[in-house]
Amino acid sequence: MSEAMTVRARLARGERVVGTMVFELFTPGLPAILTAAGLDFAVLDTEHSGVGIDTLKTLFACGRGLPLELYVRVPEKSYAAVATVMDAGAKGILVPMLETPEEARALVEWVRYRPEGKRGCAFGMAHDDYRVHDVVAYMAEANRRNLVMGLIETRKGIANVEAIAATPGLDVLWLGHFDLTNDMGITGQFDHPEFWAAVDRLVAAARAHGKVLAAADANPDYLAKLAAKGFRMLGFGPDIAVLREGLRQGAERLRTLAR
Repeated sequence: MSEAMTVRARLARGERVVGTMVFELFTPGLPAILTAAGLDFAVLDTEHSGVGIDTLKTLFACGRGLPLELYVRVPEKSYAAVATVMDAGAKGILVPMLETPEEARALVEWVRYRPEGKRGCAFGMAHDDYRVHDVVAYMAEANRRNLVMGLIETRKGIANVEAIAATPGLDVLWLGHFDLTNDMGITGQFDHPEFWAAVDRLVAAARAHGKVLAAADANPDYLAKLAAKGFRMLGFGPDIAVLREGLRQGAERLRTLAR
């Protein structure tokens, strides 16, 4: 994928990108299916799914050459968790419960090569398509391409969101709405004024520091509200909800057919 066509470059130009989150359907055909559906990205979840590195490597291999970027939500905020999936071929990282600017700076360092970060060097591997190349040029290319994303999904994250958003190299502030409402004591109440006040604080911080706002849900009406507030990276899903709802609607339609 050329640099001009990367999701990061498109977001920098002010475009909207759409994708999904994957929790269950880690089939080798998934990247091609999502590409056929017209998606730009998919976040492969390892925080809640329990999926392992071998499965991720298979999906990265099956997605090679497709105009679809595969990211990983890692299960923890650690260099080992980030480096393993980046070297396997992830084009970006989403970390859960990003709560401080110190955590944001560490995340940037783990994802980006020097001079922007401190990512370890291992070349001619899956992440660079096993190529032999100018490694200095490749590091610069990877730094331009790879996305650094943090989930803001706790009261502490919202309280520190202005400082988090000011972190150089952090690209995306991803709203974790279920965890945020749970931490606020209003679990699942996405019409609650306190929730939307927190969203507005997130939006203001993103605008002030030029960060992209992201979210995912299976409810298009909810995503439309976020889009109206400036969210430009939107995920429809997760995969389980999309499959379940599609099958439910289809089954209900079949039951109403004339005999």
